[in-house]
Amino acid sequence: MADQTTGKVPRIQFKVNTKPWADEKIGDVLAEKRRPIVLDDDQRYELITVKRRNEGVVSRGHLLGRDILVKNYAQLRAGDFVISKRQVVHGATGIVPPALDGAIVSNEYLTAVDSERLLTEFLTIVASLPAMRRKFFLSSYGVDIEKLFFDVDDWKKRCVMLPDVPEQSRISQLFRKLDQLIALHQRKHEKLLALKVAMLQKMFPKAGAAVPEVRFKGFSRNWENKNLGKLMPVTSAARVHKHEWTNSGVPFFRTSDVVARYNGEQNAKAYISLELFQELSKKVGRIECGDILITGGGSIGVPYLVTSDEPLYFKDADLLWLKVPECIDGKYLYSYFCSGVFSKYLESISHIGTIGHYTIEQAKRTPIKVPIIDEQRKVGAYFYCLDALIEKHAIQIKKLRQIKSAFLEEMFA
Repeated sequence: MADQTTGKVPRIQFKVNTKPWADEKIGDVLAEKRRPIVLDDDQRYELITVKRRNEGVVSRGHLLGRDILVKNYAQLRAGDFVISKRQVVHGATGIVPPALDGAIVSNEYLTAVDSERLLTEFLTIVASLPAMRRKFFLSSYGVDIEKLFFDVDDWKKRCVMLPDVPEQSRISQLFRKLDQLIALHQRKHEKLLALKVAMLQKMFPKAGAAVPEVRFKGFSRNWENKNLGKLMPVTSAARVHKHEWTNSGVPFFRTSDVVARYNGEQNAKAYISLELFQELSKKVGRIECGDILITGGGSIGVPYLVTSDEPLYFKDADLLWLKVPECIDGKYLYSYFCSGVFSKYLESISHIGTIGHYTIEQAKRTPIKVPIIDEQRKVGAYFYCLDALIEKHAIQIKKLRQIKSAFLEEMFA
């Protein structure tokens, strides 16, 4: 472990690196590069922009030379580091990806290349850190945060802690691999989400249809039209007052908890005592595995599938409780509530205003097409497995981002 008292080394380093980091003036290590280009009226050029929050360099489209009114442009190469002078305080910095090699930028952007003492890939990492973001802000002037002027010369006078180039290269490679893994799982996650949306449209009958567009083999019977209230009890809970919440015990769900879980997040938990839960359960019954809670206020129509028989209670009125019978598969019903068919129904019955409501009576009247129980189970299991895959990639993305954040803190604190 390197000596941390000097403040010149990170808390963790690669084993091959033992040299302390040096406090370098940015202007002494930065290699600016501008490749002026004469625009041809009949040639098509790709222009770029740098997104805020360090989200990288992206294309903003193609234009013919004659349509680019300001002619003071320069060409970029893959690996260039780019700063948007007008947006730098918002994190508008990034490295040019291979796909944008040859794109052009105006003089509103600063471009840098590798130097003997600073690699652009390493600079991209440093530029995303709070310490450098502060330097960008301190070197910007103006009264409107959206119109600050970036004083490049002032910024170059400021200092940054740097390792030698071999260590910069190793650190850059580490974070490049982490970013590639995050991007890989992000792409898989997005594809699975798109697949779910598509299949929810195809595996539930559209308005006026008796069967869905896509179904499992071996099933041919028409789906039956039912009202939710004819299939199962729709109710709510006995009231629990806020002063009865506890710091531990039986989980107490609110609308925000259901919405958070639907979005793959965790909300701040509330609880009630086991004694209160048992008392209330004697009045209204107990939630069981396969039952569904659905939001009736705020973000209406968001479902939560109960997946265990562990004690659970919820806020009255804002959440509706569907006591799912044996003739209905809970996973199938949950999938129905995620579908566009249900969303369209909600749009047709929601109260006009900033906050809609989905009441017990409206829920009871909700139309639903129901196949035989075996087909329900097939449909429900399909979407349940799909949700599990989506969650798996979401968890992996979160873990990788936490790992990246931990490395950034340990290497650059």
